[in-house]
Amino acid sequence: MAFNTTSGLMSPDSLPSLDERYEEGRAQREHSPRATLATLAERPASYDPVARLMWQGESRVAQLLPIRYQRMLVNPLAFYRGCALLMADDLARGPSTAIEVQICGDAHLSNFGVFSSPERQQVFDVNDFDETDVGPFEWDVKRLVTSTAIASHYLGHDAHQQETIAVDVAKEYRRAMQRFARETRLDVWYSTLDVDAVMKDLHGFLADHAMQRVNAVIGGAKSQDSAKSYGKMVNNENVRPRIRLQPPLINALGDTGSSPAMSEVLDRVLDGYKATLSSDRRELLSQFVPVDVARKVVGVGSVGTRCYVMLFVGRDRDDPFFLQFKEAQSSAVSLARGRSSPLQPGERVVHGQKLMQATPDPFLGWHTLDVKGVSQSFYVRQLYDNKASVIIEQLNESLLVAYGRACSWALARAHARSGRSAEIAGYLGKNDRFETSVTAFALAYRDRNQSDYLELQSAAKQGRITVAS
Repeated sequence: MAFNTTSGLMSPDSLPSLDERYEEGRAQREHSPRATLATLAERPASYDPVARLMWQGESRVAQLLPIRYQRMLVNPLAFYRGCALLMADDLARGPSTAIEVQICGDAHLSNFGVFSSPERQQVFDVNDFDETDVGPFEWDVKRLVTSTAIASHYLGHDAHQQETIAVDVAKEYRRAMQRFARETRLDVWYSTLDVDAVMKDLHGFLADHAMQRVNAVIGGAKSQDSAKSYGKMVNNENVRPRIRLQPPLINALGDTGSSPAMSEVLDRVLDGYKATLSSDRRELLSQFVPVDVARKVVGVGSVGTRCYVMLFVGRDRDDPFFLQFKEAQSSAVSLARGRSSPLQPGERVVHGQKLMQATPDPFLGWHTLDVKGVSQSFYVRQLYDNKASVIIEQLNESLLVAYGRACSWALARAHARSGRSAEIAGYLGKNDRFETSVTAFALAYRDRNQSDYLELQSAAKQGRITVAS
């Protein structure tokens, strides 16, 4: 019986036990055997990856697309960062489980990093949510593991090394999910992913020498200071502080396709965004005054979406604060699956980040507005908050393994916050079938990514796309 007839409260006897939740996950293997996770579906003969990227660019600022292609053509790993839509298309064509959670949608190695929590602790977590949506949990795992295989190949590792690294990263997800499945809801929800906690929690799964390597990678990223980042972006030589322009990456409004009227749009976004903040954050924000705004190019795959930075000052001109206003569009996950999110794009990003991150930015918010008959949705966050990321290209084999496992652990914890950790753990099981299947997929996708990368190179040589010089 679901409810007590006298109080209307649910009876705990009606809740499935932990074993029953595990069994529900195991039952999913009948419909989606773990071996099928190795399958990389064939593309239709008419599928053109370059045309698909060009189609995606049609909704973006045309003047910025050459920068996007320039960044994607740096190497196959950079290309992979920009091709979330291509991979989502491929995943949607193949077999998927019915175990859906809030996923990152773009969980590659470079989308994890170190940043400051509201309590000013250094935390390690997923840090990019432009493509977040509800989807099969394994889509994130496949994208992460594939990124390790591509990185390993790019770093010159042989085939055996690439396979071993991919297996280790996938195995870490399975082991971590087994651990999170046994924790209470509140333990999962409130556990803090500060850097010291990452070290402590991974210690049960990694040998001491491996722990030292993880600490070397993540600890090395801890030293970044947002004050230095602010200093590089603020010009104090004028009567009032101004954003230091760095064309073509940081431009005044009116350049690179933006309109001077965009400042009015951003004022409207700022007003609407404030309503999505908690009352205490609105009070804190009210103590800052906006003094300048500029357009900024960020990332790889998101280049071309409208992105602006607004400079505020608080106590005085020596108290700068930046907010980033970034346009949100339909996620690659929803585009590939032909489904629309019930949330506005900016709200979708904010909802996903707050659900998946242990300590989301306290200034995270969103607003959607109508601009000349066209709906534009933005999410807003702090531009810098002691952020630091690991430079994947500078890792050796052992550091790549250690860092990949740390990312996999963090991803499992983010998925566990959706409340289906026991079902996922039951599906994954206790043997190595999951990681061997995901690794087979990752190695196959490594080759497809290389092929797509070469096609983009060819398109650039043929003049089909324009690449910034």
